[in-house]
Amino acid sequence: MTTPLTVAPVRHADGAAGLAVAGEIDLSNSHLLASALDSISGPVRLDLTGVTYLDSAGPSVLFTHAERLEVSAAPLIAPVLRMSGLTDLLSRPT
Repeated sequence: MTTPLTVAPVRHADGAAGLAVAGEIDLSNSHLLASALDSISGPVRLDLTGVTYLDSAGPSVLFTHAERLEVSAAPLIAPVLRMSGLTDLLSRPT
């Protein structure tokens, strides 16, 4: 059984915009993450520590916004981001 995806906006103490993402990111729900990222202008702190599964649809969304993302990822997800080459493009790699 899949874990539903949740994407919640957060505002950090320093005023920075962020998103807390949890669950599984796949083709069926990656549009939720894309929409949330599209709704925020400027830099975004993306917390993926609650993500338990990521298929190719996830990095595809992240590549679109890579230059403005600062990503924190769970140990399970971090290797996928590194192998995809995404961490080379992020404003601050995981």
